[in-house]
Amino acid sequence: MLNIPPDILTRFDALLTKRAVLSNQHNFYKKWLRYYLDFCGKYLHPDSSSKSLTQFLGKLREKKQTEPQVRQAAHAVSLYLDLNSIIKAASTPAAAQDRGSAAETATAAPHQTSSDPRGQSLSAVPPACVSSVADASWDGAITDMVAIIKTKHYSPKTLKSYCHWMRKFRGFRNDREHSSLTSEDVKAFLSHLAVKCNVSASSQNQAFNALLFFFRHVLRKDFGEIRDVVRAKRRPYIPVVLSRHEVDTIIRHLYPPYDLVVKLLYGCGLRLFECLTLRVQQFQFRRRSTHHPRRKGQEGPNGSAAAEDHA
Repeated sequence: MLNIPPDILTRFDALLTKRAVLSNQHNFYKKWLRYYLDFCGKYLHPDSSSKSLTQFLGKLREKKQTEPQVRQAAHAVSLYLDLNSIIKAASTPAAAQDRGSAAETATAAPHQTSSDPRGQSLSAVPPACVSSVADASWDGAITDMVAIIKTKHYSPKTLKSYCHWMRKFRGFRNDREHSSLTSEDVKAFLSHLAVKCNVSASSQNQAFNALLFFFRHVLRKDFGEIRDVVRAKRRPYIPVVLSRHEVDTIIRHLYPPYDLVVKLLYGCGLRLFECLTLRVQQFQFRRRSTHHPRRKGQEGPNGSAAAEDHA
């Protein structure tokens, strides 16, 4: 969980007091702000955008948070967004008037009070903070991608992973118009995953495949050959191989019938499912072997795959 930067935490505490948030609620407000910052860092959303707030509230509802808790979280984050506006206004005097009026509009509505099931006083969030501000063009593009994936009968896991990477890519590009995306955006995103996010090589490849699918089938253009991308390092895979002594030690500590299963797995090289589905007629006791009609190997007399293992 990310910690709130000390300077922001000090300003946020002062703003809670100024906005008359009850003192016994301050820790809850800071907790929601930490969750929000962690959410933005994890899913690559800009923490100063009201669109990120909408997505954060949706995530809370997915996690089965109660509506009073969601309202309290929304109010906490809206105060943080107001704080960002105040800080930016102070750093850019020319834009102070516009941003100040936007902050006043966001906080002008009176906050109604409701109660949490735990008996805590909650401040209702202004309606502007919970309204959907999603980019319709991006939503339409992702909807098109989902329809194409379903038409091509890709697996549900592929659909889920592709949508996941497109949401991250959308956040990385700060909701920029999707029709203006180029191969440079793709290269920057893939390099970001490797350098900043430390993803595995397989995750980076999965993100690349999702972007390739989106460009080809939704945007109807190809981003060409991708070069000069920082590649995620493949972690060395060292298989674990037990010695004969270690195998004997394991078997000695097993009880029937589990010891028999393990002996067959080790002695015949069977898969677990193959071992558990063995039938007595598949044993050749005189030859000390087993016959597996379901295994890929020699073709049996009836044309089915068959193989023999000697115990």
